[in-house]
Amino acid sequence: MYLVAIAWFYVALLMAAAEATSTQGSLLGACITFVLYGLLPISIVLYVMGARYRGGRSRRTPASAQRDGGDHPPAQPLPPVREEP
Repeated sequence: MYLVAIAWFYVALLMAAAEATSTQGSLLGACITFVLYGLLPISIVLYVMGARYRGGRSRRTPASAQRDGGDHPPAQPLPPVREEP
């Protein structure tokens, strides 16, 4: 995932350098190119891709621990019910 982000930044940096060194370009255009083609899209992609790492811990806790705090030992299980033959 990070290899794609690094490659994307590299290409955006080269696009900004081409914009800055062009006879028709400017440094402001190079900065805007780098921000709009590099920083903004890859930051959105990395944010969305990292969502499972940010919110995953709360979903992995047992439901009973979330419901009542989880600071007591688990209750004794009910004995199995014997069925008539």
